[in-house]
Amino acid sequence: MNAVVSTVKFHLNRRTETFVVPLSIAGSVAVISVLIALVFWRSGSQPGSEAWIQGSQSNPGIVYALAGFFGYLGVARVATTFPFALALGATRRDFVAGTLIWNAIAASYVALLLAVLNAIEIATNHWFAGFYIFDIYVLGGGDPLRLLPIVFFGVLTTLTVGGVFAAAWVRFGAIGPQLIAGVLVL
Repeated sequence: MNAVVSTVKFHLNRRTETFVVPLSIAGSVAVISVLIALVFWRSGSQPGSEAWIQGSQSNPGIVYALAGFFGYLGVARVATTFPFALALGATRRDFVAGTLIWNAIAASYVALLLAVLNAIEIATNHWFAGFYIFDIYVLGGGDPLRLLPIVFFGVLTTLTVGGVFAAAWVRFGAIGPQLIAGVLVL
C-alpha cells in the first residue's frame, strides 16, 4: 500500500495542473461564453426569453474545454511518470492503483468545483444577467445530483483513457496507441 500512496503523492506533486488549471479553464470558458452571449444580446436576442435559455443551455463549451485538458493530462501524467516510478521500484499494479486514486481525486475536485460554480450561477439568477455557463443540459440542467456524477465519471473516464493510451505508447511505442484506436474504431 505504501507504493500506492507514494504514486498518488508523485502525481499530486504537480498541484497546479491538478487544481489551478481546471479552475482557470472554467474561468476562461465563462468569460468567452459571456462575451458570446453579449454579442447575441447586442444583436437583438432577449436574455430570459425561451429561445435565449434554450440556446444558452445547449452550450457545451465547458465540457469540451475540460475534456481536452483532462485527455492531455491523463496522457502526460502516465507517459512522464510511469517509467520513472518503475525505475524507483514501484510495481505496475501499485502504479495503476495510485494513478486511479489520483484520477478519482482530480475528478472529485472538478465535480465539486463545477457544482459550486453551478450553485453560484443559480443563486445569482445566472450571473445577474441570464448568462447560462454551468447550468447547461449536458451537465444535468442545473441539478447538482445529476451534475456531480456526470462530471466525476466524465473526468475519471477521460483521465483513465488518456492514461491507457500513454501506457500503450510507453510499452509499445507509436504502434500501441494506433492499435488501441484501430480496435476501438472496428
